[in-house]
Amino acid sequence: MARGSSGIVAALTAAAVAVVGFLAYQASADVPADLSAKPKASSSASAPAGAGHAKPKPKKDPLAVPAASGTGMRVVYALADRRVWLVDATGKASRTFKVMPSAVSAVPGTYTVTSRSGSVKGSDGVPIEHVVRFASVNDVAIGFSAAQDGSMEEPDPTLKAGGVRMSREDGDAMWTFATVSVKVVVVP
Repeated sequence: MARGSSGIVAALTAAAVAVVGFLAYQASADVPADLSAKPKASSSASAPAGAGHAKPKPKKDPLAVPAASGTGMRVVYALADRRVWLVDATGKASRTFKVMPSAVSAVPGTYTVTSRSGSVKGSDGVPIEHVVRFASVNDVAIGFSAAQDGSMEEPDPTLKAGGVRMSREDGDAMWTFATVSVKVVVVP
C-alpha cells in the first residue's frame, strides 16, 4: 500500500504545480500594459545608498515661538495649535503648554492683560482660578484660566464662554507671568 499512497501524493503534487503555473500565466496575461513595462534605469541608481530618500523632518522645538508674534515680553496664544508660550523680554519662551480653547475666541491680534481674578465661577459654571483676561468679543470676556478640578474639557459650543483652559500648574505659571498690561499676542 505504501507504493500506492506515494503515487497519489506525486500525482496531487504534479496537479497542484500545473494549476499554480496556469494561474500564474492567466495573471500575467491580465496585467495592464503600463504595469508590465520594466522600470527604466535612473541616474539615482548609482547614487550612494539613502541619497534618493527624503530626509526626515527635524523635530520642531516646542519652545520655538511662532513667527510674527511680536517682540519683547508677551504671552503668545496660537489658535490652531491650541498652545500658549510665555515669552521673556529677550524673546525666548520660558514655558509652553497646551490649552483648550473657548467657544468664543479672540481674533488674531495684539492685546494686553486688562484684569485678573484669583478665583471665580466661570461662565460655564465651573469654579476656576488664576483668571487672566485680555479681550472681549461681543460682550464675552476672553481670558486664560484653570479649572479648580484640573479639567480641560471641550467647551459647550452653545455657551458663550471665553475661558481658555489650561492645567492648574500652567495656570500658576500664567498667573505669575501675565500681570496687568502684559502683552498678549493671538496668532492663527
